Amino acid sequence: MQNRQIQAELVRLTIRAIDIKLVIDGDMHILQWRRRFLRDEVLVDGRRQHQTVGLFGKEKMFGLVFGADENGQGGERMLFTVDPEDGDWSGMTDRASGVRLENAGGVLTAHGSLDPRNYEKPQNFNEFIRKHFGMEW
Repeated sequence: MQNRQIQAELVRLTIRAIDIKLVIDGDMHILQWRRRFLRDEVLVDGRRQHQTVGLFGKEKMFGLVFGADENGQGGERMLFTVDPEDGDWSGMTDRASGVRLENAGGVLTAHGSLDPRNYEKPQNFNEFIRKHFGMEW
């Protein structure tokens, strides 16, 4: 098992599109998620890797392998998770609620409802108010 250098950066986050830039051992890849009316797609470098169909109950977790050989051996295994629901009921944003990309070493990038920091307890009352109501004292 080799130690790989991996960096991930969230480039775009909307209700219907998520783009993540991945740099694995100096090679750049783009991971894309697209929501269509009857299907969702996960693309890596422009090629479809997964597709889920239906009106409701579409898949939200996808397993990906980067850098496998022709026999499917080796490579970097990753778990890509999407929370596609718009978390803002005011209609002021058009973002999916959360996105997360992780490998065996831990979380590479996370945002919104799938960010591990969202599960931490607030340290004090001010932090609780800021987190749940968006208010600052």
